[in-house]
Amino acid sequence: MPCVRCVQMVKMPCSYRPAVDKILMVKQILSEFRLKKEELKEVMKRMQREMDRGLRLETHEEASVKMLPTYVCSTPEGSEVGDFLALDLGGTNFRVMLVKVGEDEERSWKVETKNQMYSIPEDAMTGTAQMLFDYIAECMSNFLDRHHIKHKKLPLGFTFSFPVRHEDIDKGILLNWTKGFKASGAEGNNVVGLLRDAIKRRGDFEMDVVAMVNDTVATMISCYYEDRSCEVGMIVGTGCNACYMEEMRTVELVEGEQGRMCVNTEWGAFGNNGELEEFRLEYDRVVDETSINPGQQLYEKLISGKYMGELVRLVLMKLVNEDLLFNGEASELLKTGGSLETRYVSQMESDTGDRKQIYNVLSSLGVLPSELDCDIVRLVCESVSTRSAHMCAAGLAGVINLMRERRSEEALKITVGIDGSVYKLHPCFRDRFHKIVRDLTPHCEITFIQSEEGSGRGAALISAVACKMAASILTH
Repeated sequence: MPCVRCVQMVKMPCSYRPAVDKILMVKQILSEFRLKKEELKEVMKRMQREMDRGLRLETHEEASVKMLPTYVCSTPEGSEVGDFLALDLGGTNFRVMLVKVGEDEERSWKVETKNQMYSIPEDAMTGTAQMLFDYIAECMSNFLDRHHIKHKKLPLGFTFSFPVRHEDIDKGILLNWTKGFKASGAEGNNVVGLLRDAIKRRGDFEMDVVAMVNDTVATMISCYYEDRSCEVGMIVGTGCNACYMEEMRTVELVEGEQGRMCVNTEWGAFGNNGELEEFRLEYDRVVDETSINPGQQLYEKLISGKYMGELVRLVLMKLVNEDLLFNGEASELLKTGGSLETRYVSQMESDTGDRKQIYNVLSSLGVLPSELDCDIVRLVCESVSTRSAHMCAAGLAGVINLMRERRSEEALKITVGIDGSVYKLHPCFRDRFHKIVRDLTPHCEITFIQSEEGSGRGAALISAVACKMAASILTH
């Protein structure tokens, strides 16, 4: 006969046992999101393989990771001074920025910025290229008026965060629109040419467009201003992408063997050739099938803020259907695609333990959850966002390890500049991401810098470099 103490230990309230069983069943379903270290190493190796294919002339066209040359070869050194304009177009809002690059009393470099945000109307996003670029030129004119600088012909750095094949630092062909843009007559054309034409049509100001860059490149350059070891730029926000300084001898799409050039990986498309099939879950397939670009940007769809909230919603719906959540009943709002935004995931994971944040979010979605429901929803959020951080880390580790191999260095010391809403605003993404990157790069010493105003400031600094290089060519 067992002792009284043992009997007391195993005796549980009737309501407790089903709760424990429920949590165990939920954890079993969520275990699919957990990636072992060996699996992350495999993702990293496949990423490196596709990067190499993207760099090589003979395999570039079929590679999922396009490795686009940016023609950014020099980084700011501190002697570039003057006023520059920056234009940042990468989503439904865009920024015009005045950047003053100068020296302070100690003769160290300083950068001052003034900026204005403008929203792009739907008809400009989905109409014609002329409509879109005329609207951008109109906003630029407005900005120049407000700052009383319309009389100046300033150098302009243009951050354009869509896939572009560069032919020079100020010439790039738009490969395809993403992020809901569909302006006709832009794909296959030189984007800088479209902007110059729009400025010319207005005729009320002049502008010297000296450089066009991707937001990852602008972020890297902006952070290089803070830390001279910064040779990688990364965005984890609505989208996900990275760039880095590659050895010129491996960039077969561009002539030249000496030095380094910044390469825009466009790694969001990794997986488009089937490289991620065994890692994609049923929820990922639904997200992809219901997106505006099925079969494309598959790596990005596992990671970025555009899809994280919807992945969480789909998992919650599965748990409802399995009778493990909300008494088996979902609200009409929760059943609606896109209703659970990624910012809600950040909010729920920020909950301090009293479940108020989780309760408030679920209430706004028409659900009245129990305490157990709140705990389960938090587990779902953590599973989805942790996989996102780990998948993203495997990609970056692949880039950094490749850089170390290329340079034949026993230990690589490097800084990564990062921007984007998921990285900046999610309460746990950063720490989870940093840990796995470091786990997968044992011979590297990595510093992470969060970019401030990266896209605009970086574009202006690249313009400063481009102007100085042009002046140097003219002098010599």
